[in-house]
Amino acid sequence: MKAFILLALFAVAYAAPIEDDKIVGGYECRKNSVPYQVSLNSGYHFCGGSLISSSWVVSAAHCYKSRVQLRLGEHNIAVNEGTEQFISSAKVIRHPRYSSYNLDNDIMLIKLSKPATLNSYVRTVSLPSSCCQGDSGGPVVCNGQLQGVVSWGYGCAQRNKPGVYAKVCNYNSWIRSTMSSN
Repeated sequence: MKAFILLALFAVAYAAPIEDDKIVGGYECRKNSVPYQVSLNSGYHFCGGSLISSSWVVSAAHCYKSRVQLRLGEHNIAVNEGTEQFISSAKVIRHPRYSSYNLDNDIMLIKLSKPATLNSYVRTVSLPSSCCQGDSGGPVVCNGQLQGVVSWGYGCAQRNKPGVYAKVCNYNSWIRSTMSSN
């Protein structure tokens, strides 16, 4: 009986998600379960983004750098797993009404220098008809559609302090027209 109880405890411990203190209330996701997540790099990871077509990434405008390397198909940015694609930016386009003062319209598009190869590690997320530093530009996805882009917040998970996101559906026209004209 003791052996059965120990075996059951090990099974539960093994099956439980790995907690991650870098994500507020978060846990490590299943490997390759978020294939649209992109890491923005400039010698180091500085923001996240979402692949919305084979040639375009959406992120937060406050993450702007004129040149950026995009890392796709990664699960752990500290480990080279052989599934990654490293692609440079061709263009980085902030929303024309972005304000660095109050972070209004905190959204930008990044055109890849070459299309990403879509596979089981790298896929797009559809546009629709509490955050911490380092989460900026990352996706808020519901029912397989990109609903928000992490913008800003007060510290990390502070009680009664909001996390703020750019609502992607408000920018669909700008996203589509920018993609088609570039």
